[in-house]
Amino acid sequence: MKGGRALLKHIAADYKKSEERIMQKAIGVLTSGGDAPGMNAAVRAVTRAAINKGYRVIGIQRGYNGLLHGECVELSCRDVSDIIQRGGTILYTARCLEFKQEEYILKAAEKCKSLNMEGLVVIGGDGSFRGAADLSRLGNIRCIGLPGTIDNDIQCTEYTIGYDTAMNTAMEMIDKLRDTSQSHDRCSVVEVMGRNAGWIALNVAIASGAIACITPEMPYDMNAIAEKIKKAHEAQKEHFIVVVAEGVNNSEGITKGIQELTGIETRLTVLGHVQRGGMPTLRDRVAASQMGYRAVELIDSGATNRVVGMKDNKIIDVDIQEALAMKKPFDTELYRVCLLYTSDAADD
Repeated sequence: MKGGRALLKHIAADYKKSEERIMQKAIGVLTSGGDAPGMNAAVRAVTRAAINKGYRVIGIQRGYNGLLHGECVELSCRDVSDIIQRGGTILYTARCLEFKQEEYILKAAEKCKSLNMEGLVVIGGDGSFRGAADLSRLGNIRCIGLPGTIDNDIQCTEYTIGYDTAMNTAMEMIDKLRDTSQSHDRCSVVEVMGRNAGWIALNVAIASGAIACITPEMPYDMNAIAEKIKKAHEAQKEHFIVVVAEGVNNSEGITKGIQELTGIETRLTVLGHVQRGGMPTLRDRVAASQMGYRAVELIDSGATNRVVGMKDNKIIDVDIQEALAMKKPFDTELYRVCLLYTSDAADD
């Protein structure tokens, strides 16, 4: 009899602890859209900063899809140890078309409330931020966005998580491609990622000594590019690199045009999703950690509908609607530098 009462007392104590645990305020974190190196560093920073402030942390798997379908796990500091150097995202990621409909946004809000979430950190691009804005507006959930995309096309920030790693990966691939281009006396047209932005292409073209860089933001003249290649060829240069941003949507046409106009064998290489993989660079790890910490600070202060970013190498935050409405100007000064270094590429 005594043993039975002791067991019941123990069960009641465990239930009370569990109930208290559930009632403890939580912060959710998810990764959405395309993955980017450094996302794990951001997840780690959010988790550790939130636990340090007394919150439970709910990791939501597969973005908004996971939120709708209850793919949620509680994260401890131990769960996020040894992930800062890993590419991809331990929470997985996905796109969610359902999240454009009000009924599903409200369903996601109810899930957040059932988990006693004080706020939600959304790591992704502008599409992910629109989802966060809707969740905040319709569901009254405090949302903070972190810019996680290799494209560096988020309007309110000079730098996005994953951008530096993607540039370095592309540069390393082009360095290797240069070896085989030189061996065959050919021109290599290299398509890099970036969606509708030419940031990766511009920086990689300078770093790899390309003879030309073609981006969606700036007009280009195929005849002028061909003349530049022919002039360099006459000066005994026998291999060429042309970097094209995927948003130009004409890599095959450019490749064919160069070969027809110059008579030099020209091959297209599409680097593709390899640019999203790999261990994040130091810069991506540090930036992601800084941004994750700021996100928790904002939620803890009662802020909502903010996007964390970087300006002049300092962490900032802006209103999410303002961030979505901004237009990011292309770096024309850097483009002029690129033109300068590709204007006479006989030595590269």
